[in-house]
Amino acid sequence: MSVRAGAAPAVSGPSSELERAESLIAAVPDHPSPGIVFRDLTPLFADAEAFATVVDAIAAPFAGRFDVVAGLEARGFLLAGAVALRTGTAVVPIRKAGKLPRETVAESYELEYGSATIEVHREDVPPGARVLIVDDVLATGGTLAAALRIGERLEWEVVGCGVILELDHLAGRSALGSEVVSLFRA
Repeated sequence: MSVRAGAAPAVSGPSSELERAESLIAAVPDHPSPGIVFRDLTPLFADAEAFATVVDAIAAPFAGRFDVVAGLEARGFLLAGAVALRTGTAVVPIRKAGKLPRETVAESYELEYGSATIEVHREDVPPGARVLIVDDVLATGGTLAAALRIGERLEWEVVGCGVILELDHLAGRSALGSEVVSLFRA
């Protein structure tokens, strides 16, 4: 497990359970294009024990420090819902633009080939709420950085970000100014 400097790692369950969970992440070469190795987390999500281990490990370093889990579309929804249920906290989705019906706060960010926008309902999380932002993979950091900017604009107290897998070669952590917990690195 990896954490930002100054944060103590805390994981429930033996490391062998986390190792087994990590072993379920499939490496798919040349997807979506030649030279790319796609990390597919769906086998991990499909294994109830491994998924529970990951959910507990994401929540543990932030225990007692958050009241809301915000999940990034789409696989972050799976993780956020499970963490919120396990910790007895609220869950809110951070969606792609145009998906939410009420007033939103939006933030755009750059992708490798273009840009994207995410948004959240303005009134779903009150100012001052303690929020944990989660997603499945930390790649370039653009999506999480945009979520952090939304949190800042809405005056959330973001306690940190939790991800299952961090892709080190893309240096996404450097784009974030928040505590980051990543369970696995590739």
